[in-house]
Amino acid sequence: MQITAEDLELIEKYNRPGPRYTSYPPANHFRDYANPAPLLGSVEEGDAPLSLYFHLPFCETLCWFCGCHTITTLDHDRGHEYLDLLEQELELFARHVPAGRKAAQLHFGGGTPNFFRPEQIDRLAALIDRHFTFLDDAEKSVELDPRRLTKEHVQAFARMGITRASFGVQDCNEEVQKAIHRIQPQSMNIEAMQTLRENGFESVNLDLIYGLPKQSPESFSETLEQVLTLKPDRFAIFNYAHVPWMKPAQKLLERHGLPSAETKMELLRLCIERLTAEGYVYIGMDHFALPTDELVHAQREQTLQRNFQGYSTRAGVEICGFGISSISQGAVGFRQNVKDLETYRARLAKGELPITKGYEFTEEDKLRGDIIMRLMCDLSLDFGAMGEKWEIDFREHFAAAIEQLHEPAADGLIVWTDRGFAVTERGRLFVRNLAMCFDAYLEPATEGRYSKTV
Repeated sequence: MQITAEDLELIEKYNRPGPRYTSYPPANHFRDYANPAPLLGSVEEGDAPLSLYFHLPFCETLCWFCGCHTITTLDHDRGHEYLDLLEQELELFARHVPAGRKAAQLHFGGGTPNFFRPEQIDRLAALIDRHFTFLDDAEKSVELDPRRLTKEHVQAFARMGITRASFGVQDCNEEVQKAIHRIQPQSMNIEAMQTLRENGFESVNLDLIYGLPKQSPESFSETLEQVLTLKPDRFAIFNYAHVPWMKPAQKLLERHGLPSAETKMELLRLCIERLTAEGYVYIGMDHFALPTDELVHAQREQTLQRNFQGYSTRAGVEICGFGISSISQGAVGFRQNVKDLETYRARLAKGELPITKGYEFTEEDKLRGDIIMRLMCDLSLDFGAMGEKWEIDFREHFAAAIEQLHEPAADGLIVWTDRGFAVTERGRLFVRNLAMCFDAYLEPATEGRYSKTV
């Protein structure tokens, strides 16, 4: 794996802070809402299927690379109080949902959802079933930590009807694991995969991260060899987002040194070459899937979606988040819950939904969000089709964005077509930069707001 002089020039040119575009506008544009009523319009009046997300924030230990909203504790009894609070939130939220509106998705993230004991998971399932009815083909998934996973945990989630799981590996190298404060032998990964398969989980995704301390192409190649033996259905291989101004624990990684942008590019290319050689399809910015996976079919049919949970096949759903820091997305905009447990508890005690921030879409936001979504999911853009869909003259409306694309085109990141442009293999490595051309809110100086694109 060699980085050429041309590659180095491209990295230097395009490696700058930018959003990941799991939303548009990005979450740093949310504003405070004293009264969240305007943000609930699509819940009260809409008829789209619901996509339910539950943020379960507890972890026994903190991984120093983590960018999630977590609470570190060894006290598993805290799960009982959190379920009490979720029960209050669900009761309040249910008052806004019209009768008969069903759910198409259910996802548990964290934190560590399997921090909760099996009996607590059963209680959570009962709370959800009390308030929501699911479509027959509903997709139900959970994020798991193999270091804390038991057969009883898996069986509890299976009883809920969950058939999809994702678990973090990050890196199999012992020195890397020590540096990031996450010791996880391969034996744990093997046992987790075996337990999930034995309990009816049809799709399992593994998470890896490139850009961590002590990683090298040689060490990461060995990691890929080990995780491929697990035969997951999908891989999510994330670019480590170093944002110590938001997550101070990440400063601890700096004492070991972080890989250069050039090394990170080598690691990503290694992943692409190795996984595609094994038959996985490179979906987009950070996802790979087997050819039979529905993500692959959705991309071919240009129906793939991208949201706060990553890539998805379900379009037109109303995302409803519960628990601290969770983000919801509907037709009118975004809403976000308070991030700390004390405020969450206090708001619920007053009989108030714990929504603190949000954003109401303008028509221009919807237009640009759709364009960025299609670019990141389809890896191409059809100016004519988008113009017809939104009833605009695309080339006139986005003249400035198209002008910005001439330089990436000259650098071989895109190729022009008679309908618009397509992203090249090289351009996939810089797709965030391409999307930034259509971002009306991107400030000239974004340092301290976003992680770097490479």
